[in-house]
Amino acid sequence: MSQPDPQHLPQRLRQRLQGRKPMVRAEWRARPAAVLIPLYLDGGEWHALFTRRTDSVESHRGQVSFPGGMMEPADPDPETAALREAEEEIGLHPKDVEIVGRLDSLMTVTQFHIVPVVGVMPWPYPLRLNPAEVARVFGVPLSWLADPANRETHLRDPLVPGPKVPVHYFLPYDGEIIWGATARITLNLLELLEN
Repeated sequence: MSQPDPQHLPQRLRQRLQGRKPMVRAEWRARPAAVLIPLYLDGGEWHALFTRRTDSVESHRGQVSFPGGMMEPADPDPETAALREAEEEIGLHPKDVEIVGRLDSLMTVTQFHIVPVVGVMPWPYPLRLNPAEVARVFGVPLSWLADPANRETHLRDPLVPGPKVPVHYFLPYDGEIIWGATARITLNLLELLEN
């Protein structure tokens, strides 16, 4: 870096900072990922479609999640990545999904930067599960998810010294527990629907 004229440093910084949107810089580089929140109408009620990962996948074994995964260099945007992963995992063809938009992105303790993409799919749909990645698919009515009686928050110790960290859980639904990042994404969706 060349040494600017000391008299011009504030002006130079002001010019560079004006119109620049500040960003958050993490201690480490998170892996970019995208998930699809598939919504469908069944029996006059909206549902969210979840998956349970197999016990043989590399990360988040046996956990409830949305279809999705790491972005690849060929993916031009999170929407493309989420649709690609949904097709690979559950056989949901991208042309059959109407993208509605993105929720807030989030960082996970497992060093993923997840962009949740909301889409509407037709129902019923001939899903084809990838047995190497997905053990099960199930839908949960948004009305059940929105009921505060079906949710709880636990505090856990942080990975580094600091205050306890809230971890969100939904009570078991059809034998499955939605928690962690998937619960946080679901709560973000519900917050938008409440307003």
